[in-house]
Amino acid sequence: MAGSAGSSGKAGELISPKSLNIIGCGKVGQTLAQLWSESGTFQLHDILNRSLASGQRSVIAIGDGRAVADYAELYPADVYLIGTGDDQISACCDALAASGKLNSNSIVFHCSGALSSDALSAAKLQGASVASIHPIRSFANPQQVVSNFSNTWCGCEGDTVALAFLISAFETIGARCVDIARDNKILYHAAAVFASNYVITLIDAAQRSYIEAGIPADVALQLISPLLTESAENAFRSGPATALTGPIARGDSATVTRQYQALLQWEPQTAALYQQFIELTSRLAEQKHKLPS
Repeated sequence: MAGSAGSSGKAGELISPKSLNIIGCGKVGQTLAQLWSESGTFQLHDILNRSLASGQRSVIAIGDGRAVADYAELYPADVYLIGTGDDQISACCDALAASGKLNSNSIVFHCSGALSSDALSAAKLQGASVASIHPIRSFANPQQVVSNFSNTWCGCEGDTVALAFLISAFETIGARCVDIARDNKILYHAAAVFASNYVITLIDAAQRSYIEAGIPADVALQLISPLLTESAENAFRSGPATALTGPIARGDSATVTRQYQALLQWEPQTAALYQQFIELTSRLAEQKHKLPS
């Protein structure tokens, strides 16, 4: 991991398996726990979920660990993963810090894409090193992710000591780690939302426009597929500016205006989306025209 704090030298090497507790062991926690357990990276101790029954289901899914009912039952561990939803991370960290389980040798981390390691400030006040490591992928099917986790990119930020160990732990199971700026982590997450969520909204807008033009919904998706796939492949290969095509790229403002007016008459909200893209795409077209021929 180029440029990562603690990623060079021996500081982050895994000399022997460390103990791991997981607070909020959902799909991400189950996936990572199984990978680490199978690789011998961690010795999984305890799992604390909202209910004991939920924790027991996680233990069964992972094939390792022990479910506990509250913080008092947790055996002290070297590393704590808080795998809850974003809205519960700070509260769970507060409870962990108040339990007296943490010390200056503890590492506490979460896997949120939107929150930075600042959400773990309570643990830091107890002397623990903290970090956030965000695997950039969907965990809808944990068993599928277990089988193909290798080469998954992970955005990493946090304390040097925590990163030195955790990056090594993630790389042991095949992850590819990249540094992100703690203060701008929300922009990092916004980028992922653009790439994975809003592109779906664009596909929906394109499909609805095709349908309004008289094309069946299933055929509309077949029309969109090669356009989207080829455009994405070109952008990944040569960069967005080089890959840009269409009326704005060739300076056909008349067509752009006609399309906008038609969308405005049909569905103003979709027209407003189109208008926003006119400005951004025009900026990209300017970059394209400055590129060497």
